[in-house]
Amino acid sequence: MYEDLNLAFEQTLGLLWEMTKITLQGILFDEKSSYLRGPALAPALIRKAYHSNSANYYAEDGTEILPDLFEDKGDYKIDSYFDITDITKSNLALENPILTIGGDHSITYPVIKAIHSRFGKLDILHIDAHGDLYSNFEGDPYSHACPFYNIMKDGLAENLYQVGIRTLNKEQRSNAKKFGVHINEMKDFQSFKMPEFRNPLYLSLDMDALDPAFAPGVSHHEPGGLTTREVIRIIQNINVPLIGADIVEYNPERDINGMTAMVSAKLFREIISKMLANHQGA
Repeated sequence: MYEDLNLAFEQTLGLLWEMTKITLQGILFDEKSSYLRGPALAPALIRKAYHSNSANYYAEDGTEILPDLFEDKGDYKIDSYFDITDITKSNLALENPILTIGGDHSITYPVIKAIHSRFGKLDILHIDAHGDLYSNFEGDPYSHACPFYNIMKDGLAENLYQVGIRTLNKEQRSNAKKFGVHINEMKDFQSFKMPEFRNPLYLSLDMDALDPAFAPGVSHHEPGGLTTREVIRIIQNINVPLIGADIVEYNPERDINGMTAMVSAKLFREIISKMLANHQGA
């Protein structure tokens, strides 16, 4: 079944990737953070952890995630919020899957705007402690608490699946119902099953999805979260092509001994491995 879906996805995209490169971009932006600044510092430190001599380049499936696999566009300092859309559109011209390192979670909305303009309807898998479904947070409709409200309001995703959520309030529950968001709350995580995706998939990974015991370097410590192994398992069980992904909300100002940077780099390798495996198998 999934082989048929993979072929259908390639036909939908109107191209057949010869998976030689993954486009990589860093977004140095945290101006939409509601509590603390710091995620704008993350891309450089995730890159450093990826190259750390304390580890190697291998993902767990045996794929060596070498720097040569990337069309690395570098890190961008952002002057105006929607410049992120223009930057991403430019980098999508390479017709490769794209991984974005943030940055606060507000960057996902302008990135998705660019991806939707290129590929059309999407499914999104969103791993996070927070639903990020506010219509407006503290006077800012583009806050890092709002990206998935904006994505769904604008019709940029056909299906949104959220996992790890443990902070929903009445407004976010109402908006989730309004947009038909599929939520697996953390209290119900034992029942989580990988969705049957029907469109090209985008993965958005907020580092505060993990319990602070595993990833202390985040602005919002939300106890009772996912383990590193549980997040890895979710990534490894993705069984359709990934056209894009982001890793957001790592805040080096809150980290302990670079621990969260190394977790981010580990997840970075697993995401890239999954991008490569699922497209090569299409």
